[in-house]
Amino acid sequence: MNISQYIINDIKPLSTSDKISDMQLLFNQLTFTHIPVKNSDDRYIGCLSETDAYCFEKDKLLSDYSYAAEGFFVRENANWLDVLEIFAQNATNIMPVLNAENRYLGYYELNDIIALFHQTPFFAEDGGTLVIEKGLDDYSFSEISQIVESNKGKLLGAFISKMENDLVQLTLKIGNSSLNDIIQTFRRYDYNIISGHEDDSYIESLKDRSNYLTKYLNM
Repeated sequence: MNISQYIINDIKPLSTSDKISDMQLLFNQLTFTHIPVKNSDDRYIGCLSETDAYCFEKDKLLSDYSYAAEGFFVRENANWLDVLEIFAQNATNIMPVLNAENRYLGYYELNDIIALFHQTPFFAEDGGTLVIEKGLDDYSFSEISQIVESNKGKLLGAFISKMENDLVQLTLKIGNSSLNDIIQTFRRYDYNIISGHEDDSYIESLKDRSNYLTKYLNM
């Protein structure tokens, strides 16, 4: 997916020769967490955060605080998923875009990239969502695909949503099939079912048996 069409350039980077008060004024007018900064050679040096900007002396120049610039950026040919990852790593809602010569081309807004994510089949297609868990060294995507497809399901997307204490949780989007048979097969392959956004007949069956046993013992 080519996302270069989403590059925005209506806000130019501030220069290191600008005053901190200029940056504070710009933050007052915008909702960005950061503002890009360039040096006297028009080279991008990084972004200064809104939090830092209000801690600086307003009469000083940006060059006095260039050490605080955060150097995150993406290239113009970056994949949208890589862009989304860099957004998350830097807790920002603006992402400078540079060419191969490190010239500033514009920026991406976080909301635009998230909107692209929502357009992918993982979100846009009908289906069920399943979260499974297994040991870090025990799971495989090929096995997961085989389990889904052997039950006539279609795997629309899968990603690792949690990794902790040698356990991995994977979130799956599955189309063309009821989740119940797939859930039972995952259990036979020793996957823990964390959640499934369809009725889990196995759990319902256990509840029914438990209720029957409770009634029997209370007779």
